[in-house]
Amino acid sequence: MNENTNNLAAQNNEMALSGYGALATAEGMDSFMGDNVAGLEFSFDKVGFPTGGSTAFEIPDPDGAEGETKSVKELKGVIIHNHPAFVMYRAKFNGSSNPPDCSSYDGVHGSGNPGSECRNCPYNRFGSGEGQSKACKNKRMLYILQEGETLPIVLNLPTGSIRAFSDYVKRQMMRGRNLSSMVTKITLQKTANRTGISYSQAVFTFDRELAAEERNALVPVKEQVRQYAAGLSVSATAADAGPYVDPDTGEVIEPLN
Repeated sequence: MNENTNNLAAQNNEMALSGYGALATAEGMDSFMGDNVAGLEFSFDKVGFPTGGSTAFEIPDPDGAEGETKSVKELKGVIIHNHPAFVMYRAKFNGSSNPPDCSSYDGVHGSGNPGSECRNCPYNRFGSGEGQSKACKNKRMLYILQEGETLPIVLNLPTGSIRAFSDYVKRQMMRGRNLSSMVTKITLQKTANRTGISYSQAVFTFDRELAAEERNALVPVKEQVRQYAAGLSVSATAADAGPYVDPDTGEVIEPLN
């Protein structure tokens, strides 16, 4: 009887340490980050969102040289945090380190010039930028923790994929699911605007719900990521602005060659 009980306990412990439950035995993120990145300019690795209709993401290669990436067809993980990332440059963004004139972490209040309420800001209207685009680039940052990792990667979701994300969140809420309590698979599809210019759009799919042990193990990780994101300069989320923005979706699109 005792042997059976011990075997059962061992099996339960093994289950608790599987998947994201393994984080329960990992060193706390606050201690991990404090010991390893103190005094450093630190940011989570970012996922490259393609243009021109490509269906592959570019992610940093942890086993490669500095700056080396690899192409993957899907991202699978827990979206442990997400928030708006609005940036506006009065002059065309040229990829330099200059901060934007105005930015917003919550998509509600702008900080900078003009620094107004985002909903009523003239720069947040179609036609305020080049062609029919917005001068203010509306994106959303998704912090995705992949199984077997202790730090999330960040997907800077472009405007043309935000509706798909919003619909996905709504569908999961209707089923009583929370993004941080489930595994999501993100792929890409090639689509085109009304003039025939191709661009890449994210597709979100439910993969599985987390076990109770996994959800519990993620609690401190989620809190640390929220604290990190709250202190993030939105200018760090800026990406090179493309030459064309679709008037229907706001998607930054590179013309086909």
